[in-house]
Amino acid sequence: MGALDGLKILDFTTLLPGPYATLMLADMGAQVLTVSARDRLDLARHAPPMAPGTQTSANQAWLGRNKKTMFLNLKHPSALEIVGKLIMRYDVLMEQFRPGVMAKLGLDYQRLQVLNQRLIYCSITGYGQYGPLRDRAGHDINYLARSGNMSYSGRRQTGPVLTNMQVADIASGSLHAVISVLAALNHRHVTGLGQYIDVSMLDGAMAFNALDSAAFLASNIEPQREGRMLNGGSAYDFYETKDGHYLSVGSLEPQFWREFCLCIGRPQHIEGTVMPDKLDEVKTDIRAVIKSKTRDEWLEVFAGKDACVEPVLSLSEALLHDEHNLARGMTVEVEMPLHSKLKIRQVGSPLKLSNCPVCYKHAGYPLGHHTREVLDELGYSEAAMDDMEKHGVF
Repeated sequence: MGALDGLKILDFTTLLPGPYATLMLADMGAQVLTVSARDRLDLARHAPPMAPGTQTSANQAWLGRNKKTMFLNLKHPSALEIVGKLIMRYDVLMEQFRPGVMAKLGLDYQRLQVLNQRLIYCSITGYGQYGPLRDRAGHDINYLARSGNMSYSGRRQTGPVLTNMQVADIASGSLHAVISVLAALNHRHVTGLGQYIDVSMLDGAMAFNALDSAAFLASNIEPQREGRMLNGGSAYDFYETKDGHYLSVGSLEPQFWREFCLCIGRPQHIEGTVMPDKLDEVKTDIRAVIKSKTRDEWLEVFAGKDACVEPVLSLSEALLHDEHNLARGMTVEVEMPLHSKLKIRQVGSPLKLSNCPVCYKHAGYPLGHHTREVLDELGYSEAAMDDMEKHGVF
């Protein structure tokens, strides 16, 4: 039994934030139905490569894992009737349109909660449902920039740098949506009432300033690039090895710093701590030492040592060869639906629950696959469905 067995989620989201949020919920047993438009391009779900031996993209096979999927043209009056019937059967609606779009379609919370007072309605947007920027388009880079995080990230000489991690999309959008939905479910368990959830990816990115925001608000001193312990203003950093790979050195505490210095043969740096007075000189020395050996040679030196030093792995190393990641089940094989003999490798769920572990029932179906099945469950006849398809309802 999954942790969320019995929970039914209607998913109108696209791209990454919403689909990843509902993926996490689906992996925990929630029944997720993804509703999308047949003719709307989704840069995440439609992007190549395809899952081997299928016409389903690898992204859809992942983001659609454990979900059902149907097509609906939400601009068609008959589609609104269908959504109204679905709302009576579902617990949560998640959407990712710009503010006001669902209201124009007649699918805003105020109208739908009349049909189902227990409905939990979660909207994920870049800037939230209110505020001067509510209608502005944006992407991950924009939220990280406007939050202040990028003003002291990167290097003094180069400025902010791209990480290729969708930090605001996933950590702000997806995770805060999941947290909020689970909180609202508990509230509904107590009161019997649903509610509206406004998730802003910029809000979440603001919270990522964390310790630096607390320090600034108390002192009014702006953090600078390479001026803080964790952004290059200490020996906590990446160092290139002889063979062009890198080590991450996170030896912040005295005991870890001491072990690191002894391992690299520089006991003279121990007293200065990870934030020495002559930081540039110390880091120049460390860079030279680390570059004297290959990554694997350094891994032998640090093997069994408590120094908070780890290699920078390639994606293939992390997903396919790292013993720890494999032991934790972070790469899994999932059966492709409609192709019983085919399996696809995917990133596993980070959620580890002892009594109700996540389950990988199947990879994502082709978009729209369950349209007629869902309509049949709602009581529509084959003739009615044929007519709907003819008139562009789906």
